[in-house]
Amino acid sequence: MNTKSDIRLWAKNIRQSLDIVKISENICDIIRNQEVYKTAKKVMIFYPLDNEINLLALLEDDKQFYLPRINGDTLEVCPYKNGDTLICSSFKVYEPQTESTDKNTPDIIFTPALSVDNSGYRLGYGGGFYDRFFRGVKGLKIAVIPYELVLDKLPTDDYDVKCDGFITQKKASFIRG
Repeated sequence: MNTKSDIRLWAKNIRQSLDIVKISENICDIIRNQEVYKTAKKVMIFYPLDNEINLLALLEDDKQFYLPRINGDTLEVCPYKNGDTLICSSFKVYEPQTESTDKNTPDIIFTPALSVDNSGYRLGYGGGFYDRFFRGVKGLKIAVIPYELVLDKLPTDDYDVKCDGFITQKKASFIRG
C-alpha cells in the first residue's frame, strides 16, 4: 500500500466489513463528550455516503448545523436543520439548498475520510474539495473515521491540508485544539 489509490481501495474494502452503524453511534457519543464540541455553537457535518460515518444523530443537539455543497470545484457551507430539503448531487451526495455562508462560520468542521494518519493528514476520494476548502479555514477540522482506518503515515502532496484531529469509535486525538 504505497499509493493513495492503493490505500483508497484498501479502505473501501475494510469499511464494507465494519459495523458502520455501531461505529457511528460510538463516534457520536465520543464527540458529545469533547469539550470543543460542548462549547461549539456552529457545527459542520456531512451527509454520509454508503459505509461512511453517519453524524446525523448530532442534529438533535442544540447547535446550529451546516452541510457542505459542491459548486464547481468549491465546497460551500450551507445552513441545515432537520426537515430542510436535500437534493442528490452528481456526486451522489445529498446537499442542502439553503444559501451558502462564509466558510469560517463553523466552529468545528467534521469531515469524512477514507483514512487518516497520526499526524492529522486525511485521505479523501481524490477530488481535493476538502483540501481546497481547508485553506484559510479558522474552524477546528476534525476527521471522523473507524479506528481500523487510522495509519501511522499517509503519502502526502503539497496541496494536502492537515486536520486538527480525528475521532474514531475508540478515541479522540487532537493535533491542535
